[in-house]
Amino acid sequence: MPDAEDVRRIALSLPDTTEKIAWSMPTFRVAGKMFATLPEAETSIAVRCPKEERDELVLAEPEKFWVAGHEAGFAWVRARLAALEDDDELHAILADSWRQAAPPRLVDAHPELGLPSAD
Repeated sequence: MPDAEDVRRIALSLPDTTEKIAWSMPTFRVAGKMFATLPEAETSIAVRCPKEERDELVLAEPEKFWVAGHEAGFAWVRARLAALEDDDELHAILADSWRQAAPPRLVDAHPELGLPSAD
């Protein structure tokens, strides 16, 4: 089960990522744009997720994903760290959020972080 240190390690391994404390919690940013936070005593993560996709995600895996009330109007979703399978799943979630926040030139420069393959 991934924990807050795994979040930090994986997030900071993504290109041009920095950590900054905001709202009394760790946040992770690419080129200055936030793509992940560690709220709730660092037992969950909040990541970018298009609104049209997040409702399906929450319905499909409510034990893993939810939308915090104050984030309902924004394109963010929460994931419980204890519900994630492993570091690979955490990496996929963080990389997807990173791609949504990163400038196109940075995404283009890192094709290894490209869109997940459709299996």
